Amino acid sequence: MVKTYHMRRGDKEIKDKKKLARILKETTFVTLALAMENEPYIVSISHSYDEEAGCLYFHCANEGRKLEYMRANPVVSGQALIDHGYSEGKCSHLYVSAVFRGRIEWVESLEEKRRVLKHMIEYQDKNPATLMPRLTGVDSSTALAKTVVGRIVIDELTGKKSAEVTF
Repeated sequence: MVKTYHMRRGDKEIKDKKKLARILKETTFVTLALAMENEPYIVSISHSYDEEAGCLYFHCANEGRKLEYMRANPVVSGQALIDHGYSEGKCSHLYVSAVFRGRIEWVESLEEKRRVLKHMIEYQDKNPATLMPRLTGVDSSTALAKTVVGRIVIDELTGKKSAEVTF
């Protein structure tokens, strides 16, 4: 069981669930903390956020260190950060961040992979229509079957921002 903590600087805490969701929607990368056999590993991934489902979607290669860690231990912590830069002359940094804890689930069906990748393309690309034909004509013998697609189901989500930032 994970111990819960209160935020030490309550004046910086973001409690509004819509604002927390907005952070995950406005960022295109999250940084994940992974662990396997008491060894930590940190990695940044591109993602899309599905507010209705309460999860982040991602895809990756079908081999490598990140995937090995994720498969060994599906519990993950992560952070989405909107960086507004250093506040000159104030010894302060301007930011908005969301920290989450969740678990990784793997998307197996081709239909669901197609749906998730479509969601990611619409989320990330300025002109998603040009990429959609790639997904519609793909069958199980192609790259889609080999593409690893996952979701991070968020169990806990907290947020924090510097006082000078309006969000």
